[in-house]
Amino acid sequence: MVAVSGYITNETGEVLLVRNLHRSDTMELPGGMVEEGESLEEAVIREIFEETGITVKVFGVTGVYQNMTSGGICVMFRGEYASGQLQTAEGETTEAAFAQITEENLEDYITRPHLRVRLLDARNSRCVPYEAFRVRPYDLIRRLEE
Repeated sequence: MVAVSGYITNETGEVLLVRNLHRSDTMELPGGMVEEGESLEEAVIREIFEETGITVKVFGVTGVYQNMTSGGICVMFRGEYASGQLQTAEGETTEAAFAQITEENLEDYITRPHLRVRLLDARNSRCVPYEAFRVRPYDLIRRLEE
């Protein structure tokens, strides 16, 4: 099980957050499951659009997180708002908003510790290169380097 998530900022430095129907006790960075045949980059862009109605540009990966309880892996991207109007996704998100996140108010928005860590890492880390490719013969599809 591989998921992706995005630390997305707007022109004023606010961070995109969503409240999911099945985790209504917390806000979180938008994202979801990678579909078969989809690159990680394609998945995060699609999931953010589905959950929030906006289009984003991503720059690179800021972290990889493995849930040892469920076996799930989440790859975190950093990016920025490109276009569109915020909206929620019926049956999935109940809220989508840009918020000014500080050390002082972070826990007011994100109540789950493992989700707070992802946001802090994404905000404070450099991106590492991300590459999507095919082999036999080698075909570079896309490389992100901030």
